[in-house]
Amino acid sequence: MRKEAHDFLGLVRQPYKFGFFLLRKLPAAFFSGVRVREMDQNVSVVTVPYKWFSQNPFHSTYFACLAMAAELSTGLLALLHTYRRDPPVSMLVIKLEAEYFKKATGLTTFTCSDGVGFMDSIERAVATGESVTFRSRSVGSDRNGEKIAEFLITWSFRVKK
Repeated sequence: MRKEAHDFLGLVRQPYKFGFFLLRKLPAAFFSGVRVREMDQNVSVVTVPYKWFSQNPFHSTYFACLAMAAELSTGLLALLHTYRRDPPVSMLVIKLEAEYFKKATGLTTFTCSDGVGFMDSIERAVATGESVTFRSRSVGSDRNGEKIAEFLITWSFRVKK
């Protein structure tokens, strides 16, 4: 693992520092209660609660809050492999697909296990100088392990000029 990636994991694993990052860069996620629960170079686990700030009129978690948590679970893995990279690599969500299976009425946990795919895609973008896309998967489940939603998020990576 690159030293910079190791440094990024250290930041993510410090709740106060990462909470400050969320507050500054993703305030909607911070106030909705989106939190990183665990992360390594292959897997990212993010939660979002059902609470006043994340609710919809139907007594469940608003779909946009679920999408934020799913996107963050994939984006953290992308950030891990692009953090302080030389040459710098830009990243951008270019497509989002979602399927909902059941109402989210409690804590929803999103898991993305695509670290290797992100790393390979970013390495290919650096090696070729071309834009490379990667379609990642994040699955949200409730406390009982029942699937709430599944998101497919397509990321684009390219070396900054």
